[in-house]
This record gives sequence, structure tokens and C-alpha cells, in this order.
Amino acid sequence: METPGDGPGLTLVSHQGTPYRFDPGALCLELLPTGGPGALARFEVLHAPADLVAWAGRSRLAEGLDLTVDEGELERARALRDALFRLAADRAHGRPLRAGDLDHVNAAAAEPPLVSRMGADGTRSWARGATGTQLLSTVARDAIDLFTGPYADRIRECGAHDCRLLFVDTSRPGRRRWCAMEHCGNREKVRAHRARRAPRAGA
Repeated sequence: METPGDGPGLTLVSHQGTPYRFDPGALCLELLPTGGPGALARFEVLHAPADLVAWAGRSRLAEGLDLTVDEGELERARALRDALFRLAADRAHGRPLRAGDLDHVNAAAAEPPLVSRMGADGTRSWARGATGTQLLSTVARDAIDLFTGPYADRIRECGAHDCRLLFVDTSRPGRRRWCAMEHCGNREKVRAHRARRAPRAGA
């Protein structure tokens, strides 16, 4: 589940109802926690066009996006998200990227993207009348930049045994293991500590 937050990334809510900040490091990867393919479909939050508009408002896109989404664009958004999830997971685990998923991304990227504008005061805004198709093109182009850029080999899956969140490790040392230290990182540290303190069998 997602809730609004400040700064890049999303505020997610754990199964226990505790909010935590998750920054996947790229716009395209911010779309993935809205649901996913297969068993992840139970986490679907993009049920109506307004849900995609709300996601865009919580994403790292600049504020003020005047966006309209129709049902067809919503369906394409879910298909693009599922393709991006498989591509990111495949990259994280060193598997070959699937042609069908690449086709989804390339088709979306071929459409015109969102149009940004610069004001006289140096601020950035968005051209009015943006569409879901333009939004998806912008997300897909971000994915192409990620998968073909210097951080392509830094796409990771959270190291926790029960978390499938995907992120790009933009840290200088390149040793990020968790979706969020305050969530899975702490849980795994507690788990390891308990395992060390547990009496060994036969002792």
C-alpha cells in the first residue's frame, strides 16, 4: 500500500501497518509497488484511471501535472508495469531479458512523452493536457535510460527472504541490500541476532 510522502520515493505501509520510506532510485521502478504479475496481482492498486493519476502525483515527477487517463491507458499502464517488473527482476538475477517485455517498453517509449516547461522565474512545470499515454512514454523512456545506462548492473531485489521490492543501487559503494534499512534491513538484523542467540540443536 502507498501513502504520500516527501522527497523522492514512496511511503509504503508494511503488513503490520507501519509506514516506511522506499526509494527505488528511478521513476520506472516507482511504478512496480502498485501491483505486479502473477501472485503479485493481489497487491493491485491501479483499479481505476484516477489511481494512475494519484500515483503520478506521488511519484518523483515534479508537481503540477495536469493529467487525464482513460481506461485503455490504465490497462496499458498495468501491462507496462508487469513487463518492467519482470525485466527488473531478470536483470537483478542475471537472467536474459524477455523479448515480449522489451516490446512493451519500446512500444510505450515510441509515443510522445510528457512535455516540461520552464518559467521566467526558472521553475519547471508541465504543459497542460497531459495524457496517460504521455505518462507511460516518460516512464518507459526512464526504463530504457536505466537498463542501458551506467546503473544497469546495479538493479537489485531486496535481500529479505519475504520481500520482492526492486530498486537501483545508486549508493557510492554499491552495497545496498535492502528496500529500506528501517524496514527489511532492521527485520533481517533482528532475525540474524535471534538465530545467533538460539540454542543449537543437541547442545
